[in-house]
Amino acid sequence: MIRRGRPEDADAIAEIWNAVIRDTTHTFGTVEKTPGELAAQIGAQPWFVADTAGAVLGFVTWAQFRGGTGYVHTVEHSVHVAEAGRGRGIGRALMAQAEVAARAGGIHAMIAGVAGENTGGAAFHAALGFREVGRLPQVGWKFGRWHDLVLMQKLL
Repeated sequence: MIRRGRPEDADAIAEIWNAVIRDTTHTFGTVEKTPGELAAQIGAQPWFVADTAGAVLGFVTWAQFRGGTGYVHTVEHSVHVAEAGRGRGIGRALMAQAEVAARAGGIHAMIAGVAGENTGGAAFHAALGFREVGRLPQVGWKFGRWHDLVLMQKLL
């Protein structure tokens, strides 16, 4: 079941997100998220979680793409699914709900920032109708090397 995120989901969300931060280049960030930080964000921006029998197996959230009033209708999202939930359509279900909610909130465009070597993430977004609109070579530094960032966009 896809439902709105709640502050009490912060521990599970942190566990999912921190594994991505620690173990992959899917995000270039290196500072792990704290449940307190995430609980505060859940109250301040849209969050949806995939809840299966009381276990949070994935999440999606978004925020304004860039600062300033000219960007209020464009958002960048983060979607992550726990290892145990992969291959079960959870990511697709989360993104479907995110698109419905974003449209209802007046959002015109969603942006995905995908690490260049995350070919699975790029294929996932392409299957959802996102298209590559830009590639920024060597803008991310992680694990002692440079990484490209691929920008993908879907007009809602």
